[in-house]
Amino acid sequence: MERKQFLKSLGAGAAFAITFPCLGGCSKDGDEIDGDIVKQPTGIDFTIDLDSAEAANLANDGGFILKNLVVVAKNLEGEFVAATQVCSHQQYDQVRFVSEQGGIFYCDVHGSRFGQDGAPLNSISNSTPKPIRIYNIEQEGRMLRIFE
Repeated sequence: MERKQFLKSLGAGAAFAITFPCLGGCSKDGDEIDGDIVKQPTGIDFTIDLDSAEAANLANDGGFILKNLVVVAKNLEGEFVAATQVCSHQQYDQVRFVSEQGGIFYCDVHGSRFGQDGAPLNSISNSTPKPIRIYNIEQEGRMLRIFE
């Protein structure tokens, strides 16, 4: 191999080695997404002991916890509500309960907002008009059952 060809091949390889990691780590619009794309959970049926450490955030109106890809919240009226963590917009597992607008479910990946009944509330979530899944809740004493 001639020296000129060797330098050309080395230059292309070095450029590839420097550029490739950036291409893998850069998104199209520069946004970083902290969630994962997941499938909608099925067969949801679990209980939460409201006196347990895991349920501590449910002691206050507006508090929520995450369990089994479900957001369990105590709304601003003191009632328990539960919805999937999986957003119907693009299936990221980033749906949370926030106290604004009387208490809504919000996906911080693209800003989708959903009512406590799961209905889409803004244009982002309306682009995929599917509601998010809302689960049944039964309370017996200090035990909370979340199920389909």
